[in-house]
Amino acid sequence: MDLRQLKALVTVAEVGSVTRAAELLHLVQPAVTRQIRTLEQELGVALFERTRHGMRPTAAGTTLVERARRALGELDRARAEIQPTPGAVTGIVTAGLLDSASDLLAEPLVSAVARDHPGVQLRLLTAYSGHLQQWLDDGDLDLSLLYGLESSPSLNAAPLVRERLWVAAPPSDALRGDEPVPFAEAATRPLVMPAAGHALRTLIDGAAARAGVRVAESVQTNSMRAQKQLVRGGHGWTILPAVGIAADVADGTLSAAPLSEPDVWRSIVLGTPRTGRMPAAAEAVAKELTRQVHSAVNQGRWPSALLGGTGTAQET
Repeated sequence: MDLRQLKALVTVAEVGSVTRAAELLHLVQPAVTRQIRTLEQELGVALFERTRHGMRPTAAGTTLVERARRALGELDRARAEIQPTPGAVTGIVTAGLLDSASDLLAEPLVSAVARDHPGVQLRLLTAYSGHLQQWLDDGDLDLSLLYGLESSPSLNAAPLVRERLWVAAPPSDALRGDEPVPFAEAATRPLVMPAAGHALRTLIDGAAARAGVRVAESVQTNSMRAQKQLVRGGHGWTILPAVGIAADVADGTLSAAPLSEPDVWRSIVLGTPRTGRMPAAAEAVAKELTRQVHSAVNQGRWPSALLGGTGTAQET
């Protein structure tokens, strides 16, 4: 098993065609076919099956593709970290941002890393916390913002910020940032809810239990963007972190207010793997991401936020 075979395997899996993979790898088609067959002979299993839609990995092929992709990625990282200039920070870093905070943090983070660490190749993935944690556990991320995580056998969790959840409604309902809405009142409205199992849904269900009310659910979705669209379309209210709706409130497409009775907060941490040495490039990005979070809160750009759980919340 060699690198050329692994590259052929991953490329065929990604494009679904030996012919197209050969073009991308600058090889002739028989060479790619031979590399795949050599792998299959060595392992004693079929790695692909031919369908009318192209080459599709078998169960064994899928397992090997996942491992091969990770191995090739680690080699790319090693090449990037080996530098001719002592002291220069270089490497590939894949960082995870929460969907709700990506608009606030992505561009400033990329700009700062490009300015201060031009040798770092930064890759950003955005998703909900559960997906990000899984990717971090699987080694697909070097670091990530997460919430609902206090400790984990596999991850370090450095507290960054606590933020209050808000209820969002159509502009016609005229909710105001300085007039909190009791949870019991919000629960009388049909609510567009995060899908079951989502960390935000867990927070909302816990608040409903503390308030002693049952939520009138109109629809579930796993997309923050869809939650806001459905509210604008008149399908009910929703509950989201303030940072995720600040721009919508500012441009008048939603109205919003903090939840109260009980107040509902989420705690955001910076998650990093416990095992292995953290590369210098990843450390640099982690420090910069922390700086960007602190800056957003201190400048009032992160609504209803408390740094490290202390201080005064910034309200909008």
